[in-house]
Amino acid sequence: MRRILWLAACLLASPVLAEEAGSSAFCLFPLPSDSGVQRWINLGIVQYVDVRPDEVRIYFGGGNLGSGHEARIPAKGHEEADALLARLRHAAAVCARSNSVNPASSANPGGTP
Repeated sequence: MRRILWLAACLLASPVLAEEAGSSAFCLFPLPSDSGVQRWINLGIVQYVDVRPDEVRIYFGGGNLGSGHEARIPAKGHEEADALLARLRHAAAVCARSNSVNPASSANPGGTP
């Protein structure tokens, strides 16, 4: 019951930053909003990232049924694309670090607040 209440609180709370996600399996990263809709990607399901001079492509969610997706984030050059990749890596590292230093989350998948 406590987990259900915690999950409901997380879903109803204001947008979660990657630093606050608390698990390498559920690590949110914001994508640019599209038509007023804010979308977040779970870095735990990213398969690979393409860094190009004009965009960064994040491929995720591909399972054994070939149901993969991609997110394209425009960039104005290599420096901006590299900066976005650095933000992705930082967010993933923060999530992994928070999972490894929190005894509750390592003993109990899904963690407890």
